[in-house]
Amino acid sequence: MDGVPRVPEQRGPEDSAALRFGVLGPVRAWRGEELLATGSPQQRALLAALLMREGRTATASELIDALWGDDPPPRALAAVRTYASRLRKVLSPGVLLSESGGYAVRLGEPRSLDLAAAQELAAETEKAKNSGDLSHARRVLSEALALWDGEPLAGVPGPYAEAQRARLEEWRLQLLESRLDMDLEQGCHAEVVSELTALTAAHPLRERLRELLMLALYRSGRQAEALAVYADTRRLLADELGVDPGPDLKELQQRILQADPTLAEPSAPAPEPSATPVRPAQLPATVPDFTGRAAFVAELSEVLASAEGRVMAVSALAGIGGVGKTTLAVHVAHQARTAFPDGQLYVDLQGAGPRAAEPETVLGAFLRALGTADSAIPDSLEERSALYRSVLDGRRVLVLLDNARDAAQVRPLLPGTEGCAALVTSRVRMVDLAGAHLVDLDVMSPDEALSLFTKIVGEERVASEREAALDVVAACGFLPLAIRIAASRLAARRTWTVSVLAAKLADERRRLDELQAGDLAVKATFELGYGQLEPAQARAFRLLGLADGPDISLAAAAAVLDLPLEETEDLLESLVDTSLLESAAPGRYRYHDLVRLYARACAERDEHPPSERDAAMSRLLDFYLATAAGVYAIERPGDRLVDHLEATQYPGLTFADRHEAQDWLYSEANCLLACAGQSVRKGDLRRAVDLLWAAKDLAESGANARDYEAAATAARDAAQAAGDVQAEGRARTTLTDAHLAAGRFAQADEEVSQAAALARTISDPALSSWVPNHRGVIAVYRSRHAEGAAYLQEAISNFRSDGNLAGEASALCNLSRSHLAMGYTKSAIELARQGVSIYDRLGHTLRGANGRYALGLALAQAEELTNAVEQLNEALEVFRDSRQRLWEGMTIFRIAEIRLSERKSAQAAALAEQSLAVLRGIGGDWRRGNVLTILGRALHNIGQLDRAQACWREALSIYEDLDSPEAAQVRSLLTPVTTA
Repeated sequence: MDGVPRVPEQRGPEDSAALRFGVLGPVRAWRGEELLATGSPQQRALLAALLMREGRTATASELIDALWGDDPPPRALAAVRTYASRLRKVLSPGVLLSESGGYAVRLGEPRSLDLAAAQELAAETEKAKNSGDLSHARRVLSEALALWDGEPLAGVPGPYAEAQRARLEEWRLQLLESRLDMDLEQGCHAEVVSELTALTAAHPLRERLRELLMLALYRSGRQAEALAVYADTRRLLADELGVDPGPDLKELQQRILQADPTLAEPSAPAPEPSATPVRPAQLPATVPDFTGRAAFVAELSEVLASAEGRVMAVSALAGIGGVGKTTLAVHVAHQARTAFPDGQLYVDLQGAGPRAAEPETVLGAFLRALGTADSAIPDSLEERSALYRSVLDGRRVLVLLDNARDAAQVRPLLPGTEGCAALVTSRVRMVDLAGAHLVDLDVMSPDEALSLFTKIVGEERVASEREAALDVVAACGFLPLAIRIAASRLAARRTWTVSVLAAKLADERRRLDELQAGDLAVKATFELGYGQLEPAQARAFRLLGLADGPDISLAAAAAVLDLPLEETEDLLESLVDTSLLESAAPGRYRYHDLVRLYARACAERDEHPPSERDAAMSRLLDFYLATAAGVYAIERPGDRLVDHLEATQYPGLTFADRHEAQDWLYSEANCLLACAGQSVRKGDLRRAVDLLWAAKDLAESGANARDYEAAATAARDAAQAAGDVQAEGRARTTLTDAHLAAGRFAQADEEVSQAAALARTISDPALSSWVPNHRGVIAVYRSRHAEGAAYLQEAISNFRSDGNLAGEASALCNLSRSHLAMGYTKSAIELARQGVSIYDRLGHTLRGANGRYALGLALAQAEELTNAVEQLNEALEVFRDSRQRLWEGMTIFRIAEIRLSERKSAQAAALAEQSLAVLRGIGGDWRRGNVLTILGRALHNIGQLDRAQACWREALSIYEDLDSPEAAQVRSLLTPVTTA
């Protein structure tokens, strides 16, 4: 361009291609990203009438009728011509045309009109559904629905626009029902309950939405609520229309009453084999030098070939470690791939190690690999196993379950459907695995062993030293893993001869009878690789095997070895090259479970002085404690707890911001908790307990909560047995955190009471401050408000004495909750504001959100609802960003309470459903009962009376089991009000 503005007639042809129009909301036009001025409502009505005709010509009389109906103005035709002239100046040449006494809008691309794009996407959805590809259909239909931007043709007058608005809204609802139906087919029943609750409130007479809600509730385990929806619908239809529910709704009610098993799972398993592009191919690479085992290969291949005509083909390979079970299974599985065109699944079940893989965790990974969304994966083992079998139904998939512990671990992972097959490897014979074809895998024959050795080392080197090669494979006990390690080391050292290796293996450490020796044979096999390590490599191999975690990061390994990061990485990568260590991910390393056991045996035998083993684990504990304390300090600036933790000699990591710190804490959670537990068992109580205290966010987030509680329980018991008052008091405090997060207030009360008794016998500023703070919180939860206020005043005093501003802010916000419960609303607001002010001054983000949560509650009770929601929404954003599921769910619940008080009951019901979804598996039954009570109130207000009753009955059952005073309130909700 030359910089001179152009009049509309001067626009180039490229501008026409950039025009976009919208009618699924306000009538708008864009050129690129520029929103064009389309004029008055009547002028926009003319544009809408032309756009809705999708390029067809509208006569002047048709346009007049569209704009004014039966009562046009005297100069209607002139007005139409004026509107058209103005629009032509705004739009590009050739877009608005005069034809045969009328007008038409010609679009360059069909998708330049949002309605046309939605129609095209809806057609693509139907095509995908008809072909069985529900996953793609859902994605496309969601894209179509996203094109709506409020009310169609918003603000456009005239009878034509009114009729089209109703048509487009009805079409949107039909598309939405179709998407929700596919959501249910894909197993997303729990996720859609909230949306369906809001939709049934907005469209109470739409039976299809009620039907979908009933099905979603039933599949979510909420049968009583599902039946209550039917009762509500029947009463509403009778009152409003004088009719009964339709046959589909009646049939669904009967099927629910009869517990029809076909309702429990999607009627069309999702994703269908032909419907989803996801075809897992998880088999590890087969070794190029696979040798021998011809009889076993033929036997297993024959079993797998029979899978098509059988319910399920299962072969279980058993043998000692290193005998080649995995290599054989992977080789056979690759040969059989063509018989299983829908994919192959693989998992290492870690059965030979101390922490075998949990079946529910494996099922989650398998379901994701098969195309199931995370949100559709249920929590329990039984539900995951059922969904897994449903997803595999009709597919031909091979499942390789490697390194299984026992039959109990394997059973939930078996497909159970015709056409599928499973290969299982284990160190034990699975005689109790019903229907399995059992194969006992022995060591290689001498010829097979020599052949494998030759393939790896090379024909030329072996041919000249055949006897020495036979000595090598014999010394390896003909175990494939041992042969592979020995041959690989020899192949990597061109200056060695086979005789040199044979002489090394002729040492007293040679093997005897592999089958009888069991694990000793495996250890001896690994001795080959270990014996060839340089001294620094051998030390690293021994010491890193001492740590209990599932893997280890490079930084943690550097702490164990007391070496710089670069030198540590070089050592670890060299161990990876020897196959004695695996690279789990960039910067993370792990042992095969048997290699870890061997490494520990080497440490017991070879580490001198022996105290170096304890020193290595002490450095690891120091590293985790120092780093966790750094995370705690970033999350809680000014909190003096970090000053009262045990001193560390080895430094931890530093972080640029709180997000980086949180990422470290959650990624290292398993290893950190394993280190704490291991240190407790070794008697290093104080630092282990302090590590748990510094990592207390793990108890509140919902992630690793069980492991955290187990570690805290072990620490408490060990400290009590050792008579270490400080460690016991602090361990009980961390256990109190775990119980509070889980909603177990009685257990929390017991632990903190014991901690208080211990704190009185020693001088510990951390205990003397945090214990009364916890006691105050628990007292408020248990409705002992005056007692709670006294504890919290004591906590505030002790925090101030310790100079702990962050702790003081916490106690102030908790005291606000106590005052609020006693009806002192004004002081509650002031206390919460004091706490928030301190948090803000210190730069607290996460704990500042806790303060805003307390302030929001106080403002809500003062009926300052707008300010309350503002505070709670600020807190909610932080909780979500910080992965604090407990507080995220509770904040949504509090906003639901406010919306209910504002008589926005449909919105309150949707929020309460969201809260239930977020709090699933965390927070405990008491909090769930609170949410159900509010959900029931909201449902009652929007006329869903029976479903409300179902929610209240579940809440009452929870409260009665907990002997909670809230039970009386819920009973009153369930008791009908009688009038004279």
